[in-house]
Amino acid sequence: MSKIALVTGASSGIGWASAVLLAEEGYDLILCGRRAERLTELSQKIPTKTLQLVFDVSNREAVKDALDSLPDSWKQIDVLLNNAGNAHGLAKLQDGSIDDWDAMIDINVKGLLYVTKAIVPGMVQRGGGHVVNIGSIAGKEVYPNGNVYCASKHAVDALNNGMRMDLVGTGVKVSQVCPGLVETEFSMVRFKGDEERSKGVYEGFDALTAHDVADLIRFIVTRPKHVNISDTMILPTAQVASTIVDKK
Repeated sequence: MSKIALVTGASSGIGWASAVLLAEEGYDLILCGRRAERLTELSQKIPTKTLQLVFDVSNREAVKDALDSLPDSWKQIDVLLNNAGNAHGLAKLQDGSIDDWDAMIDINVKGLLYVTKAIVPGMVQRGGGHVVNIGSIAGKEVYPNGNVYCASKHAVDALNNGMRMDLVGTGVKVSQVCPGLVETEFSMVRFKGDEERSKGVYEGFDALTAHDVADLIRFIVTRPKHVNISDTMILPTAQVASTIVDKK
């Protein structure tokens, strides 16, 4: 029987790259995202079987409807990659947008919970599976103007630890990957399409690529059954903290 991985946020960045590398490991892919055309494009690059689900992880009913719609042959999910997440805005708390706060909490925290709740009981019932949560360096430290985004990623860190405790003895592994600066669409979303401001984040040093992070995810999910890599941080060589980067 083929192995199955479900990837949220598969339409770009780390999710896209992870789907490609997991396919190289023989996984069939359930590709989840909000942009159907991007999922179709990705599907065409993957040699294994794919199934596309278009939904927003922050929409509780949409998550339930999408995952309930899985055909029986796709329900035995071996790897859940909770990758969907966003940063919105970079402002002092007193100047922040409540809409931005809601978006980050709804996607980064509640969305992760909705998808996990739908998938993990089946893993427990089968006595095996692997949940990989994409955290952030922002879940390990706080930086100026990062307030609510950092809080949301600290929540992911706590959920990762709590999930691992709750699932001990079930055969289900839980891992977290916390990237530093990765050159993806992340900053374009944070700065609401401001290309110049977004571009400046990655200038003057070699940032991580989505492939770099995906390669670590591939390593984590291919360890032997008795090995669980519970938590990792991956940074560009030039970065030592959220706001300390050696830029030339």
